Amino acid sequence: MTVLSFLIRSSLLVLPLLSLSAQAAQIYITDYASDADAKVYVTQYQSDANCIVYETAYKSDNDPGVWYFTKYKSDARATIFYTKYKSDASLIVYFTKYKSDARCRY
Repeated sequence: MTVLSFLIRSSLLVLPLLSLSAQAAQIYITDYASDADAKVYVTQYQSDANCIVYETAYKSDNDPGVWYFTKYKSDARATIFYTKYKSDASLIVYFTKYKSDARCRY
């Protein structure tokens, strides 16, 4: 399995967990890659991203690409680990200031 096919398959498994729900995707940030459902690289360029994410303060927001960061792992739908390296990531995200821009590409 090539690295590219692994990343594509990993993204297809993880993206639905992070983007589709009746509520904002509740995300927990872990300090350990082994605990994470996805390794996330944050890009400065919207065109590089698999997901354009809007961070919300309300877990009741229900649009695709809207993430609510929870303090407790038990409340989360997905656990992520931020990586410094794009090549290690299973998901590449760009954080937007505008909720209307939030979406995920599969």
